[in-house]
Amino acid sequence: MMRSCGLLTAQKEPVPLKSIEVELEVRDHVATVVSTLNYKNKENKPLEAVFVFPLPGDAAVCHFSAKIGQTQIVAEVKEKQKAREEYDDALSSGQQAFLLEESDQSPDIFSLSVGSLPPGESASIRLEYVTELAVQADDGLRFCLPAVLNPRYQPRGSFSLSLLPRHLLIGGLSSAGLVPYSLSFSARVSSPRPISKVESNCSLDPLQYLNTDQTQATVNLAAGHKFDRDVELLIYYKDAHQPTAVVEAGQASAEPGSLVGDPVVMVSLYPEFPQSVMSSCGEFVFLMDRSGSMSNTRIRSARDTLLLLLKSLPMGCYFNIYSFGSRYEHIFPKSVEYSQQTMKESLKKVEQMEANLGGTEILEPLKHIYSQPCIPNQPRQLFVFTDGEVGNTKQVIDLVKNNSDSHRCFSFGIGEGASSALINGMAKEGGGHAQFITGTDRMQPKVMQSLRFALQPAVVDISVTWDLPKEVSVTVLSPPIKTLFQGQRSLIYAQLTGQCSEAAEGCVTVKYSLAGHPSENQLHFSLRPAEDTGLTVHRLGARTLIRSLEMEQREHRGQQDGGVKEKVVHLSVQSGVSSSFTAFIAVNKDNSEVIQGPLVRRNIPTAMIQSRPVVKSALRNGCARPPAFESYQHYQPLRRDGCARPPAFESYQCLLTKREDGCARPPAFESYECLLPKREAVVEYKCLPSRNDAQSQVMRSIVEPDSYEPTNKSDSKKGLFTHMKKKIPVFWKSRKTSANYDDTHPKFVSEAAVQMQPPRDPLLQLVSLQEASGCWLLDPALATALGKTNKEVEKSKPEKGNNEVWATILALIWLHAFKMDAKDEWELLAMKAASWLRAQNAPCVSECVEAGNVLLGSSVKKEALGL
Repeated sequence: MMRSCGLLTAQKEPVPLKSIEVELEVRDHVATVVSTLNYKNKENKPLEAVFVFPLPGDAAVCHFSAKIGQTQIVAEVKEKQKAREEYDDALSSGQQAFLLEESDQSPDIFSLSVGSLPPGESASIRLEYVTELAVQADDGLRFCLPAVLNPRYQPRGSFSLSLLPRHLLIGGLSSAGLVPYSLSFSARVSSPRPISKVESNCSLDPLQYLNTDQTQATVNLAAGHKFDRDVELLIYYKDAHQPTAVVEAGQASAEPGSLVGDPVVMVSLYPEFPQSVMSSCGEFVFLMDRSGSMSNTRIRSARDTLLLLLKSLPMGCYFNIYSFGSRYEHIFPKSVEYSQQTMKESLKKVEQMEANLGGTEILEPLKHIYSQPCIPNQPRQLFVFTDGEVGNTKQVIDLVKNNSDSHRCFSFGIGEGASSALINGMAKEGGGHAQFITGTDRMQPKVMQSLRFALQPAVVDISVTWDLPKEVSVTVLSPPIKTLFQGQRSLIYAQLTGQCSEAAEGCVTVKYSLAGHPSENQLHFSLRPAEDTGLTVHRLGARTLIRSLEMEQREHRGQQDGGVKEKVVHLSVQSGVSSSFTAFIAVNKDNSEVIQGPLVRRNIPTAMIQSRPVVKSALRNGCARPPAFESYQHYQPLRRDGCARPPAFESYQCLLTKREDGCARPPAFESYECLLPKREAVVEYKCLPSRNDAQSQVMRSIVEPDSYEPTNKSDSKKGLFTHMKKKIPVFWKSRKTSANYDDTHPKFVSEAAVQMQPPRDPLLQLVSLQEASGCWLLDPALATALGKTNKEVEKSKPEKGNNEVWATILALIWLHAFKMDAKDEWELLAMKAASWLRAQNAPCVSECVEAGNVLLGSSVKKEALGL
């Protein structure tokens, strides 16, 4: 039976957030999002409701207001501590107040406090933010409305309840159906270019075009959607890679010369590089998350991805593989040269990888990687795979930034709830590229695109110059461009100060060097302000500058920082954009009637992947409100990963695992990972549905110590663990007659092991047989992968054909004939195979291609194989 999670009212009524309405407006690659949260206090006492929720890490929150009855209150941006004090003062004097603030640990987590809602009263909260949409591997623009908050892991040593974002303490939802509020979502899309299509991971109503040239359209989320997972939209335009510049007029009422008073330009560039050969050198370091949240399909997909990566690396490079959880491991003490032997050894270790390393401590393995000396003439490329569930986001990003001169960082957010602040921040500061793998996305094509970027020689000597009328000066708001990739957008925000005619033009030039060849891209643009953009570009520009200043302040923490914090606060207040040092505060000062009675605090659950213990609420009784994201006490002792331990198993660190659908497993008949004290080995035991009643009782008495009742005095004296020692051999015996029992390695078998393993994907089966050099060997395993017998393959080989040449050509033909839909995944390893074939100078390649087509029933041309 599933227990209730989250906090309910005293009468066990649902929490007071009733519904969320979201309106999305997308103009080209910029999104404006307006969310309305509707509350109702059904209690007979005044209520303070707290709702902790995620937003995109690069969003600029720019408006916050509340409507109670017919009264509209618009919030102001103030320094955070002042805003908190004003909120507390308002509540203590019986006034209604609202506070919206960003987490100190991660810029993608916000806390909304709704204070002094009278009994029976309703409130409507309006929140607005703007954000840029990221370009995906298939040229789509990705919008994500985060709904899922995965628990963020706090590293050992630094763990403190005062450091935790409050959502860890709210209590999870162990079932999607328990989300007590619904979502309505509508989107309007407009662009200078036609809209090809809009796709989503959720059910959508049909796309409605608003004009004949299909540059405007609307789409709605299908009715009945529960806000239990991220809502992702992929928007596709025709001719997407077009450089643009948008000039936005300043606010007439603002002071001239200020950021809000002057025009701001947003320049979008898509550099086009000359055709160049990919680099055949580099040090490739892969850092894979193996924490408990990476279990099931995620870790299997990660293993398959590492297989493709290792097969696609060029000869002559260096590589190493790290994995991490509460601790970290590496396959080699230091990076080794890529060869058949090192590839084979690493793949053997990869096949054994499981999500069994506990928490998500990414900082220590990163420090170890950066402490290794770089290999001369082998540029370091770091690939980081994680579900982004960490609580020290800013520390991790700062570490990547401090080492940005020695490497490029490519990051991958896996699954719902991955922190966009972490994934995007690592890639941005590490001069790499970020990808998100959610829902049914395949990890492999996105990772292989990033490998292509990593194999592209680094773009160096990047400079940006402006050519403007002499009466206009420019102040660049964006940090310097550190990296450029083929087909990927680069954004520049700049403040334009001075007066000029509306007919005037400006020009921005980006110069860089690629593989020793100097190149440049130019964009001419009108200085005439665009219409109907409001202050969207100003807010995005302000957000960009604020993030840069915040990072500068962290770098100089404890030193003289030149008043950086004061600059951030001033800019945040002036532009109306939130920051880590400010908060939105709204107080209903028109309410003449003082709200009477003790104030009850209610924390509102957000959909979570994993179940977490319920946090017990306390009445305020007039006491000062603890600031958001500060400490609360669990009713159970904490484990290292911040979860409550079951009391009887305190010495055992038991972690409730997840099913493949992302929900937490009920305790009675599912798997626990118990890390025994002073031992590294993980013992898995699982109660299987097919087990007979006697076995179930034995297992239940082991897994559920609360169910143990001593049958005699001696058992009572000896205690639970003696009882367990007795019971476990009984369980072994009950299972020993089964084919599932392995006497050489006694352990409880997992459910997956009992079920027949699904056949391996034919593509991965073929790829796994490729040698590091790029060739395939002629053997029975290859014939099986091709769907033929060994006799058929050998009989069809041309008489003068070399075995390896014949095998490699067969593999290439099969890929081109039957797996073109997955070309993004195998293209690099196929290029390596073609390069190997050309180096052989084999005399009968054409005959082999012809014979291979006959054998496989295909018609692939020799030229298509790159030969």
